[in-house]
Amino acid sequence: MLETAIVTAALLVLFLSASVWVSLSLFGVAYFVLLIFKPNLPVETLVGQLFWTSATSQELLSLPLFVLMGEILAKTNVGRALFSGLAPWVKGLPGGLVHVNVLGCTLFAAICGSSVATTQIVGRVTLPELDKRGYDQRISIGSLAGAGTLGFLIPPSLIMIVYGVLAEQSIVELFIAGVIPGFGLAAIYMAYIAIRSKLGRPSGLPDGPGFTLSERLAGLRQILPVVILIGAIMGTLYFGIAGPTEVAAVGVLGAIFIGLLQRSLAFSSLVAAGRSAVRTCSMIGLILAGAALISVSMSYVGLPKFIAAEIGALGLSPLLLIALLLVFYVVLGSFLDGTSIIVLTLPIALPLVVAAGYDPIWFGIFLVVVVEMAQITPPVGFNLFVIQSITNKSLNFITRATLPFFFLLLAWAMILAIFPEIVLWLPGTLRQ
Repeated sequence: MLETAIVTAALLVLFLSASVWVSLSLFGVAYFVLLIFKPNLPVETLVGQLFWTSATSQELLSLPLFVLMGEILAKTNVGRALFSGLAPWVKGLPGGLVHVNVLGCTLFAAICGSSVATTQIVGRVTLPELDKRGYDQRISIGSLAGAGTLGFLIPPSLIMIVYGVLAEQSIVELFIAGVIPGFGLAAIYMAYIAIRSKLGRPSGLPDGPGFTLSERLAGLRQILPVVILIGAIMGTLYFGIAGPTEVAAVGVLGAIFIGLLQRSLAFSSLVAAGRSAVRTCSMIGLILAGAALISVSMSYVGLPKFIAAEIGALGLSPLLLIALLLVFYVVLGSFLDGTSIIVLTLPIALPLVVAAGYDPIWFGIFLVVVVEMAQITPPVGFNLFVIQSITNKSLNFITRATLPFFFLLLAWAMILAIFPEIVLWLPGTLRQ
């Protein structure tokens, strides 16, 4: 069995180092593992069946709609509206307008589901504005990189849908479970920004007049459509009025309505959003199909049971097991994107975590937090590259600016491991 694990790992490294697409790498590894160790299996028939089953899963119906909703919103002026609407309310806080990065990403994450899109749409507006007002670029860039990861944690989250499908868990419960950890992490970011400012590291904002009450109310009107859409999505899911697919369909209509209300959505933009959504969904669909095949191939050769038995023989406590997994995922996040991390490790990691007494819903949220760290971990942290494209700063500068928020994420992941009820309380009320 040890040789099976070595061959599987070697094949995976070979495919990925050759820059083969992740989806094709998964297919290739699974195919050759079965061919070598289970030569009598009808591999071609198995591949066809698994491909069809994974691509036609009922739970996946919401994915393309949520992707389309995010793509449509990316074509509108939501980013500008969030900055203009939030700025009057946060200028008086310690840290000033830097808080717009966190609050803007939090609100956009709740209607988008993508970390990269959240970082890009919000950062494209906030970073030039903060730079123009004399803010320290380190805290501006770092807060954007950290808050941009909330696109994965605050529902609706595309990565949660992927996890829910692969782990066979309720997507609605995953969405609900992400609410408190998501908003809690946003609060931690804002607290850090405020404390940093109070400890004598001011943002560099020159003194200027404050905002009047009428200006603040005008700002609220700008973000009101976004807030209504967020409330409709979360409220509908929590109270069980509709499932993820129906909510996603309504979300698409809401995104179109916001674009029309702002007069910022042309027909050509709508077509471009549709094309971009098709490309994204095709990529995710191929990865999920490859994940299904590699999961089945590992089960056939008995690899998950072997690794679980070897780790179980070490006699690790549940918390130590989670700590080791956290270190493993941080290292893995330096080389792979979040979706790849989940599909590659879930067949082995999930049984271990469940056997240690953790809830699969909790592990889904914990894994999303870990994947968030991968988004800001060089050399393949996608949020870092997005910010680099906006600022033209060196990757080294952006990485150093992001480091405090990486450690905040790391600490939050361990807090969730020590107090899992933070994740499970809200979905627990849903089950009652």
